[in-house]
Amino acid sequence: MYKYDDYDHAIVQARVAQFRGQTERYLAGELSDDEFRPLRLQNGLYIQRHGPMLRLAVPYGLLSAAQLRRFADIARRYDRGYGHFTTRHNLQLNWVKLPEVPAILADLAQEELHAIQTSGNCIRNVTTDHFAGVAADEIADPRPWAEILRQWSTFNPEFAYLPRKFKVAISGATEDRAAIQVHDLGLQVVKNEAGEIGFKVYAGGGLGRTALLGQVVREFLPWQHLLTYTEALVRVFNRHGRRDNIYKARIKILVKALGREEFARQVEAEWAHLQDAPSTLTQAEVDRVSRQFAAPAYETLAEDDLCHLAHLREDKAFARWVERNVQTHKVAGYAAVTLSLKKPGAAPGDASSEQMEAAADLAERYSFGEIRVSHEQNLILADVPQRELYTVWHRAKAAGLASPTVGLIQDLITCPGGDFCGLANARSLPIAAAIQERFEDLDYQHDIGEFELNISGCMNSCGHHHLGAIGILGVDKNGEEWYQVTLGGRQGNAACIGEVIGPSFAAAEVPGVVERLIGVYLAARHADEGFVDTVQRLGSEPFRSAAYLHHPAHPHQSRRVANG
Repeated sequence: MYKYDDYDHAIVQARVAQFRGQTERYLAGELSDDEFRPLRLQNGLYIQRHGPMLRLAVPYGLLSAAQLRRFADIARRYDRGYGHFTTRHNLQLNWVKLPEVPAILADLAQEELHAIQTSGNCIRNVTTDHFAGVAADEIADPRPWAEILRQWSTFNPEFAYLPRKFKVAISGATEDRAAIQVHDLGLQVVKNEAGEIGFKVYAGGGLGRTALLGQVVREFLPWQHLLTYTEALVRVFNRHGRRDNIYKARIKILVKALGREEFARQVEAEWAHLQDAPSTLTQAEVDRVSRQFAAPAYETLAEDDLCHLAHLREDKAFARWVERNVQTHKVAGYAAVTLSLKKPGAAPGDASSEQMEAAADLAERYSFGEIRVSHEQNLILADVPQRELYTVWHRAKAAGLASPTVGLIQDLITCPGGDFCGLANARSLPIAAAIQERFEDLDYQHDIGEFELNISGCMNSCGHHHLGAIGILGVDKNGEEWYQVTLGGRQGNAACIGEVIGPSFAAAEVPGVVERLIGVYLAARHADEGFVDTVQRLGSEPFRSAAYLHHPAHPHQSRRVANG
């Protein structure tokens, strides 16, 4: 993984010292709230429902065991002994004290960690596939390109005050596991007919109040121009993005307003001035960064370990965990393991300090000391020998990290919602807990099959509800918490945005609504047909009718309900 050089250390230490001074001046009354706000946001510090929330960066979702232990230590010393992993790989601490934030940032810097550009109107943390470097369908490892983008975008003075935040995701595999189509800039690694590496470029994707899929603005961008073209694209956004209306300030609104062809034309025109700029990438520079992501010292192992196969035959619980939580590896004899942060009774995405330390121990002993964070809010050991899977399972189970439900309905995504976030209209966590309880039977989950259920507490869509086969959105209705349901969303290559099925539901109704929607699917699906495929084949009406079967009033007969 990438290791800081002297320059990296210098800029992070300088930022720590700078923010320490800014915080001291604010606490002394020398800076107003309005003056301090952009300064704290540049360091990942929000003011949430209960006080400051600090968002810590995990660049492209990659951590060392030592870094994860540092997170655990900080959560224990400065917070309440746990943190929340987000859909953008980052870790959020919800109970920090403002005077202690500079000390937290200093402690982070000791392990090459920071909170830089995790908030504010800037280029945010670059994200990628959590199986990068080990996936069997990989065209090229996206992590070097993500690191190049990180170095270029960090403290880039031209893009410090964009119209709104700007999110970048990159996929290096044939199957998109980074949700690139719902990012401001999505990059898909591709090869042309000559076998040369480049990028298919998407722009203008995003969730939130206006959910849109990104538009292809370039089919093939040679890798040498990754930075120059990105700079041209962000310049067009910076110049023409709306600054008069926060709800229309994202690049997706600009791309929609101009149209794909006109937006692409303007980017190409801007790029004409930058193609030979100093930021044009050289092979030497790419090689320099790529060496930091060299494959570990894999052993030569058999395709299938005999002890592993014996355990699969003899232990049904282990076999189920392998089926759901273990991913095929491109190197024979190895596997990628997902450590689930979706244990019923705990908030999805939350990890205690003890769990982080347990995951760090597993990474150090069995996966070359590295661990990944997925946008599904789980942790991944990317390089586990098959012969160690049984031991890893037992150790993960002891730490509460082995729920055998990855990809099933209990593996739901949710934001912290109204329990923590000051922007939320409603609580997400009680809804998640109620759904997990309703679908706790593992056989039932397997009968349903692969399923994405996502929950957001407000229109900012931090829970990616638009991409759920069933999505749930908290809404405020006359001071009460209600929940709107969307149907048919999907991430991946065939990404699509879910559609609202009708008026919102009271919290107590939501688990039953979900169960009835799934009941329609189970009764009507064809062999090997997923939920979204069934929705697309049947249309939404059978599902809508089932959802409102026990509703207090039909949606067209109740004005109070319809206004939800």
